[in-house]
Amino acid sequence: MSPLNSTFAGADADELLLSNARVVLADRVLENASVLCRGGRIVDVSAGASTAPGAIDLQGDWLLPGLVEMHTDNLERHVQPRPKTSFPMSAAVLAHDAEVAAAGISTVFDAIGVGDPYGDGFRARDQSELLNVLDRMDAAGVLRADHLIHVRCELPAENAQALFQPFAGHARLALISLMDHTPGQRQWTDIEQARTYYTGKKGWSHATFDEEVRIAPERQARHARPNEAWFATFAREHRIVLASHDDTTPAHAEHAQALGAAMSEFPTTLAAARRARELGLATVAGAPNVVRGGSHSGNVAALDLAREGLLDVLSSDYVPASLLLAAWTLMRDAGYSPAEALAVVSLNPARACGLADRGQILPGLRADLVRVREVAGQPVVRQLWRQQQRVL
Repeated sequence: MSPLNSTFAGADADELLLSNARVVLADRVLENASVLCRGGRIVDVSAGASTAPGAIDLQGDWLLPGLVEMHTDNLERHVQPRPKTSFPMSAAVLAHDAEVAAAGISTVFDAIGVGDPYGDGFRARDQSELLNVLDRMDAAGVLRADHLIHVRCELPAENAQALFQPFAGHARLALISLMDHTPGQRQWTDIEQARTYYTGKKGWSHATFDEEVRIAPERQARHARPNEAWFATFAREHRIVLASHDDTTPAHAEHAQALGAAMSEFPTTLAAARRARELGLATVAGAPNVVRGGSHSGNVAALDLAREGLLDVLSSDYVPASLLLAAWTLMRDAGYSPAEALAVVSLNPARACGLADRGQILPGLRADLVRVREVAGQPVVRQLWRQQQRVL
């Protein structure tokens, strides 16, 4: 047993029996139910509270599958908490890990951006130290969540392929997405929205922003297509799931499918989302968009996607706590059942990313479980188990 898990071990470390819970299954909710886990897997789900010795009474709280977060920039915020200020990677990883676990996330794809056309940001630097830190912390048994890697490739950046190389052969690499943040298109079709972002987050002057808008098309023309072809080929040859990013038009979705993408992350319009659905691409939207009631970039509202039946997956993006809260918002504001709402933050992202062993409470799957109490309509995470061992 790992050092972290030993803190929470019960009398029988190989068996976990949770009782008197509202258990959310893939198609329904079982009231006052019990879940038995053994050897890190779920072995039985049954109606009725258990009176067996050692059963843990969840007092009528919700019992959900551990959340699966396939795109979060949260680690980046911990590594660089202020502009041009760095924090030690090991400390940043542990803080990020604790935060996602507290949000009910048992599987997290740490999103690492590679390539920065401007050469001065976090994504312009070699981030391969992360791999060594994750492996070392995992071996020590102190990681609460299961950490995989999602590499976000900035196509107009000359250095994208070079910065990707340390991740290329690592076992944690499970997802690649293709991005192009050139102002005037996709996420930044509205130039003034882009101006607000770059002058606010990056601290650019308006003159700097105007100059970047002027030179961006030439940089894009030189690097985007060659990088796109290279990354798409790598994903196909190495059987890594591929995603497009910020599809704005039906043609963008069609191009993504032609490249071999399995999902469309954050489509910015209903038209793009509809076409992605027609082509069989999973559509991913931001949980903060759901919680806030709209996009911070002025794009399509995720609740509109949900109401049109176009929402497959939610990602917490830049706020881990938004993932669970967004599921509750879907139940309240979009007419989702608990099973439907939880699927977009557990089962659907797991399947979209090729993880068949988790994402729902079902015998044979990993015992990744989260206990939630609802307080005045707000979901509050109380406990988290990963592969049966309590980590929160």
